[in-house]
Amino acid sequence: MNSNKPAQFGHQEVKLVAEDTGYQGFFKLLRLQLQHKLFGGGWSKVMTRELFERGHAAAVLPYDPVRDEVILIEQFRVGAVYHDASPWLLEVVAGIIEEGETAEEVVRREAQEEAGLTLTKLTKISSYFPSPGGCSERISLFVGEVDASQAPEYGGLADENEDIRIHRVSREQAMQWMNDGKLDNASTIIALQWLALTGAS
Repeated sequence: MNSNKPAQFGHQEVKLVAEDTGYQGFFKLLRLQLQHKLFGGGWSKVMTRELFERGHAAAVLPYDPVRDEVILIEQFRVGAVYHDASPWLLEVVAGIIEEGETAEEVVRREAQEEAGLTLTKLTKISSYFPSPGGCSERISLFVGEVDASQAPEYGGLADENEDIRIHRVSREQAMQWMNDGKLDNASTIIALQWLALTGAS
């Protein structure tokens, strides 16, 4: 009979047999040989898995509770270049957490760099793995209060090849875009759903 509690497996139930670097560039790809404990008892066979190491990230939905508006940014994303739709995506503000930085520091910095905005109150939504089947990245997601009237038309750092258009829209419009499928990345959808569920205003 299945228990309603999740299995209490941890790192000790994984045996790392071998690890080597398959590729090292802006990101890193590891090739692992490993075994893990099985739910029914015993151990799996030794398997080979590739692991995409891109570091961890932090993201924030800038929200103006006075005007009930959100800020979304639009930029080119190479991950969508082969998709049928446009590779220019509407997203929340985000950045990679560098060594020595906290997630909160990252979203405050990125809000300035990408959207020209200063975050005041910051609320943590969640921390999650967007694609744990092959990527080690974990994202810390926030909603940050802003004065949306201060948002410029364009943002980003030229020396980082960032070319960003900034969208200041009502919460209602953002929700409609999400419902229409115009917003198709996890952090943006999760943040807007959190905003809808909490009734933040």
